[in-house]
Amino acid sequence: MEVDETTYATTGHQCTRGIEFGKNELINPMRTITSTVKISGAIHRRCPVKTAAPVPKRLIQEAMAQLDSVELTAPVALGQIIVENICGTGVSFISTRSM
Repeated sequence: MEVDETTYATTGHQCTRGIEFGKNELINPMRTITSTVKISGAIHRRCPVKTAAPVPKRLIQEAMAQLDSVELTAPVALGQIIVENICGTGVSFISTRSM
């Protein structure tokens, strides 16, 4: 796919979703973040988490820094909010496993 940065015209895409994806990658690339956080009182020492929705790529390091200080205590439910409003985006980190 090719994208013209001045007009945001796309060519070479195979579906209409490619048009929107190409524009978003130029203007404001977004990513879903997956990671783990410390947990005590569980079988495993780390609990897997991810963002509930994509966040701006430029905020990934800042979002990961917010996870550094998080330590959970079991029990934790699947889908439980771990960190709310990451970097002011309105997106939360949620657990991806019950522990």
